[in-house]
Amino acid sequence: MLNMKYEIRGTNLVSQFLRCITLFMLILGFQGFSQSKPIIKTEIDTTFIKIGEQIQWKVIVEVDTTAQVFFPEGQTFSPLETVEAFATDTTRKQDRLTLQKIYALTQFDSGSYKLPSQRIEIDGTGYMTDSMMVNVETIPVDTVAQKMYDIKPLITVEKSSGGFWKYLLGGLLILLVLGGLFYWFVLRKKPLTEKEKEALLPPYDKALLELKRLENSKYLIQDEFKEYYSELTDIVRSYLEEDVHVSALESTTDQLIDKLELLTDSGELELDKETINQFKNILQTADLVKFAKSKPSTSVAERDRKLVEEIVVKTHDALPEPTEAELLEQAEYQEELARKKQKKKLVIGIASLAALLIIGTTIAGFKLGFGYLKDSVLGHPTKELLEGDWVRSSYGFPPIILETPKVLVRQEVKLPPEAKAAISDIQAFAYRSSIGLFTMATTSITMSEQVDPDANKTVEEILKQFEAQGAKNIITKQEEFTTISGIKGVKVFGSGKFKVPESEELIKGKYTVLLFGGKGFQQYFIVTWLDDDTYAQEIVDRILNTIEVKTET
Repeated sequence: MLNMKYEIRGTNLVSQFLRCITLFMLILGFQGFSQSKPIIKTEIDTTFIKIGEQIQWKVIVEVDTTAQVFFPEGQTFSPLETVEAFATDTTRKQDRLTLQKIYALTQFDSGSYKLPSQRIEIDGTGYMTDSMMVNVETIPVDTVAQKMYDIKPLITVEKSSGGFWKYLLGGLLILLVLGGLFYWFVLRKKPLTEKEKEALLPPYDKALLELKRLENSKYLIQDEFKEYYSELTDIVRSYLEEDVHVSALESTTDQLIDKLELLTDSGELELDKETINQFKNILQTADLVKFAKSKPSTSVAERDRKLVEEIVVKTHDALPEPTEAELLEQAEYQEELARKKQKKKLVIGIASLAALLIIGTTIAGFKLGFGYLKDSVLGHPTKELLEGDWVRSSYGFPPIILETPKVLVRQEVKLPPEAKAAISDIQAFAYRSSIGLFTMATTSITMSEQVDPDANKTVEEILKQFEAQGAKNIITKQEEFTTISGIKGVKVFGSGKFKVPESEELIKGKYTVLLFGGKGFQQYFIVTWLDDDTYAQEIVDRILNTIEVKTET
């Protein structure tokens, strides 16, 4: 019984301990997973500014250290413009973070503007700040002391040609470098090497020089008689072939001797029988050394070389003097050889330059694309627009704010009588490229009554205008469009065949129309471009990423 009481009491103690542990873990779990709600406060240094002055809007967020906070970015304060978003200032106190971010805002039109509420995203949940009113006052102008003048008309400013001179100088420098290399390696008369000088020597002088070199060789010291006699006979045979014009290199010993005897008998070569016999003995000795592995003494080999030298001298002296016609023919032949050599150099140089240009163009084409390379060299209107200086500006009222490669020019719009009752004001701005189909235009319409605009009717009117200008086969698609600040609109886009300005030709193109509006006003943006113009497509994408509109008049 006592043991059972102890067992029961022990069991109760264990159960109570486990219940305490469980309750403690639950309390810890609630404490670990419960997070304090974030605190968001906003401050503004002033609500009254003059045109062009800046206000500082400050947002302060207090969150846990584990929270992820995202502040608004870009032009989200429209109708006010964001001048600068300063870096986030972070302060930590125990397990809490205080994040502070300041935005510098401005406006260049007078009036009362509503600073819209901003979305602060914390751990995936959006929290909206309070909105407030900002008054922008005009700068007073003393019209009594200062005379007023009319607005001057627009003037056309020619594009600066400073960049052109840079490209021209760069091209001239490259041409000078290539010309210098071409002259140095092709046209310049280079100093002759020793081998080239020997090749230009007359056959007689060249034979004596080679015999002298053979005398100073190490063939006989190293018992290389076969090589010695092979070179010796090659020297004399080459001389006879070049100077005496006897086919000596491919002739046997007997054949060569017979040819020399025939020339002697005909009187074309004045050699005595003893010289011919000496030459015959030397050739026979050389045949024995080369083919029968005979090995004469060193003195015999040296004597044979001296005899060959004497034979060369006697043969040269025995040759008749060349006639004036032969000398002239030989000079013309040398000049022709020189011209052929120079022409060969010129062809090699031009071929090398052409190969260099082709290789460079091919590498650049594979790396950058052949179309891009062609457009870079020959030029392309929309490529120049894409890579030029872009302008961010506001057009019309209510304003349409966007970045474009060219400033849009104000257009005179004449309202028909039936439209004047519904529209109180219309402001249009446009740009059209002188080449191709690229155009962009904005229109801001203020209505006479505070009613919502009919977007579908506006699209129908725009498409009718396309058809009136000669467009055919227009395909239309529609979807929702949202600006970077979150303002929603309608995007109408598609393709068709458009008429080239000042021509009857129809070309395939694309178009995009963005429509926005509210009570009593409407804004829309139109852009058209060629179907296969990749640069124009990049321009359009960039414009659509920067467009902003004001939703209140």
